[in-house]
Amino acid sequence: MHPRRLRAWRASAYEAGGAVARIGRRSAPIDALLRAMGVRQAAFVGAWNPGGRRAPAGRNRIAERRLACLARGLPQCGGHGGLGGWREAHLLIGVAPSRALVLARRLRQGGLVVVRIGAPARLVLISPSARR
Repeated sequence: MHPRRLRAWRASAYEAGGAVARIGRRSAPIDALLRAMGVRQAAFVGAWNPGGRRAPAGRNRIAERRLACLARGLPQCGGHGGLGGWREAHLLIGVAPSRALVLARRLRQGGLVVVRIGAPARLVLISPSARR
């Protein structure tokens, strides 16, 4: 992954339900949100800009709907992540990281952010070969 993109992932804020997570930091509001969702862990999974390439708005909306379909029936909360003027929609999905990785791979994402009650948020990168 390009170092600039990696820095952006690490510096971004990931929000859902009014709670914000940041890589490497614990968040009491995220812990409270996870408890309200009835889960101990979850992952921020996005669908926009597959493969790290900017996609047209229409294509991103289609990908976002696909993510919503894939996550149907799972505990979830909508939100967004970003840095500065860059924002992307995502879902905070209350599943084990391994299941969230399957969703992210199907959507050709470069990574996801895992949160767990009492633990710092962590970035999980997905290798390009695993996104195919």
